[in-house]
Amino acid sequence: MMQIEGTIITRHERAGCIAASIKPDNLRSMTTSAEGDCLTTKITGTQLRSVIASVDDYLMNLAIAEDAICVVSRAKQS
Repeated sequence: MMQIEGTIITRHERAGCIAASIKPDNLRSMTTSAEGDCLTTKITGTQLRSVIASVDDYLMNLAIAEDAICVVSRAKQS
């Protein structure tokens, strides 16, 4: 059986906040951690379609989390 593994690393001002907001949506095959301004998510699987779907879902959750945190940060500054 084929094992597929990948790592997504992105930079964010509030990487810890973003990690905390997206971790609950992670599947068992995903791990997310933050260190400094880097957010790292590792995704594994045995079926390419499932891994691609997981990456797609993760990227959408990441975009939403980043937008939400930016909105909250702006509101606190006002």
